Amino acid sequence: MALEWQKAVVTKIVDETANTKRFWIQVPEMEKFNFEPGQFVTLDLPIHEQKNKRWRSYSIASAPDGTNTIELVIVLNEKGLGTPHLFNDVVVGSELVLRGPQGKFTMPEHLDSDLYLICTGTGIAPFRAMVHYINRFKVPHQQVHLIFGCRQFEDALYEKELKDLEQELSGFHFHPCFSRETNISAGQYSGYVHDVYEKLINESRQEDGSIPPAYFYLCGWKAMVDGAKQKLQDLGYDKKAIHLELYG
Repeated sequence: MALEWQKAVVTKIVDETANTKRFWIQVPEMEKFNFEPGQFVTLDLPIHEQKNKRWRSYSIASAPDGTNTIELVIVLNEKGLGTPHLFNDVVVGSELVLRGPQGKFTMPEHLDSDLYLICTGTGIAPFRAMVHYINRFKVPHQQVHLIFGCRQFEDALYEKELKDLEQELSGFHFHPCFSRETNISAGQYSGYVHDVYEKLINESRQEDGSIPPAYFYLCGWKAMVDGAKQKLQDLGYDKKAIHLELYG
């Protein structure tokens, strides 16, 4: 059954980085906006005469909390039409048209193996939702590694929040990676996400050298997602264990 378009209202906007904003969006006609962590919503923006050229989809960055408000984290694409409208024309109180939730980029029913959440840029959105969901609802889990890549320190998203969550959620590890930084602090990495997950996998090998079972979720820039998918298969993981979603 096709989902209906609904009215939504922007209730809060925060500048997260120089080119990234966080939008809190309420769906007033619903008492609760129910969704699974990892799903997305589609906005119908007044940027084109053709319907399908007005639609822009964004992963929900917040975990379900029993309310009718969700958070989106969006990076500006100056060459596009959608994000310039959101950044320049949308303010607190603006009305939007929204459809969702949609998507099957969601967690396994049982987290009976280690979970690797590998992302770049705003691809962190669905994974932030997942780890907060695991914590809020005390979901049984093994080790959870959130590996986040960006270029510079000022590009980091949710870094302090997720580092604080490490202290609260047993078995959760946040690994921020900066490809253009070398003067890093404890808990940070210089370089790309690939080095981090390869290191973690090699450290967790069995005594006979075999790789442990794990779930892998990839979200972000196409080059990273394609590269990680191939590297994981080269390490010996079946493609069925690898789930992906592209951004941009």
